[in-house]
Amino acid sequence: MATYNLWTVGCQMNKADSDRLASGLEKLGLLSCDVPEDSDVVVLNTCVVRQSAEDTATGLLGRLKPIKMAHPNRTIAVMGCMVGPTQDKLRRRFPHVDVWARPQQFEPVIQAAAARIGLDAEGCLDSLVPKQPGVTAFVPIVHGCDKFCTFCIIPYRRGRETSRSTDEIVRETALLAQRGVREVTLLGQNVDSYGQDLSPRRDLADLLYEVHAIEGLERIRFLTSHPNDMSSRIIRAVADLPKVCESVNLPVQAGDDAILADMKRGYTRRQYLDKVKEIRETIPAVTMTTDLIVGFPGESREQFRRSLELLQEVRFDKVHAAAYSERPGTLASRRLPDTLDRTEKKGRLAEVSRMQEQIQNGMNKRLAGQKFEVLVDNRTRGRLQGRTRGDKIVYLQGEDSMIGQTVTVRITDATPWSLRGEVQEAGKTAAPPDQETNRQAAHNWDQHKLPAASTP
Repeated sequence: MATYNLWTVGCQMNKADSDRLASGLEKLGLLSCDVPEDSDVVVLNTCVVRQSAEDTATGLLGRLKPIKMAHPNRTIAVMGCMVGPTQDKLRRRFPHVDVWARPQQFEPVIQAAAARIGLDAEGCLDSLVPKQPGVTAFVPIVHGCDKFCTFCIIPYRRGRETSRSTDEIVRETALLAQRGVREVTLLGQNVDSYGQDLSPRRDLADLLYEVHAIEGLERIRFLTSHPNDMSSRIIRAVADLPKVCESVNLPVQAGDDAILADMKRGYTRRQYLDKVKEIRETIPAVTMTTDLIVGFPGESREQFRRSLELLQEVRFDKVHAAAYSERPGTLASRRLPDTLDRTEKKGRLAEVSRMQEQIQNGMNKRLAGQKFEVLVDNRTRGRLQGRTRGDKIVYLQGEDSMIGQTVTVRITDATPWSLRGEVQEAGKTAAPPDQETNRQAAHNWDQHKLPAASTP
């Protein structure tokens, strides 16, 4: 039986793309194999947002070259953000790669895999929704990005923003729920811009309301937001719709106005803090995470200190921090010399990590003794793992039969990165909201419906 190996690095969008590609490969009859060197078809789903991710992918491609030389009938494919509009340089550098495919271009890879085993790929591209998903699943809703932040390569690799139709997203999510998914995360490079290119125009709030009505689905999340596009309608929808989790990722990227301007983020420090205030006032139980870049070209010590002060003021539940990595082709690479050396960047990153660890430790320790609903999604290292509605990881003791259930848990201990708890109440499976809940949500939503979404 022919086998495939699918190696994935990068963001949640890449993970969603890999899940869909795997569905197509399995329709062909290929079996998953954990060892790329032993697989008939090897696919690398790549990321180039940071140099380290690109280096990892090119390193694996180097390991595969002698295997391809020894077994020329094996198929090697590369997809994802490493693949730009033209592949001439990549083809010259990696002549042993058979297929190059841009993000969401599943057909070239599936066609090549079909040819490898002598089959016709017809019918294998109709629906790439995973047949056996887990308890949680990613659902891409808008591809590409129109922001063109100076540090980011994504718009050049994934293209301009293109929203999927609401009907298509709802059908896919309903199918996932029928197959056992209890929680979906709606994905976009800039998820809050969903629907701005549709006619009639929609927005993420409208979509949240549509997805909320799907029976069997218990929780809804969304990633990643942009401060300029997270409207009051979206914030209100999170507060009003019971299935939408009170968890918001709102990347700030820097705490200094001059650096934000050089990044072309489109907001000031004050505007960002005002958005945080609105979110917390509207959704009192919200947990908040952010993304931060340290060592951006020209960032002085004082400007970096302002980022630290912002983190201290907001006190995020988690911070995804990274040192600036120059990406050829971006505006920053052409106009802003990378003046800070690697040692200085690493030192600043370490400062952020130390401070944020203290913040998270204090916040999580205060949760001890409290009770939360936890959706158990898998077992790892001998313990059950789940998440609260606020996206806190919780470890439990229990049987595998609890996977896919929501249990009431009392928190017994905490670290900066996770919680431990004891089950207080037996698990339950997802059920649609009762009629009164639906009526109340509909009443609240009526106060925020179109034409608000039709305005810029």
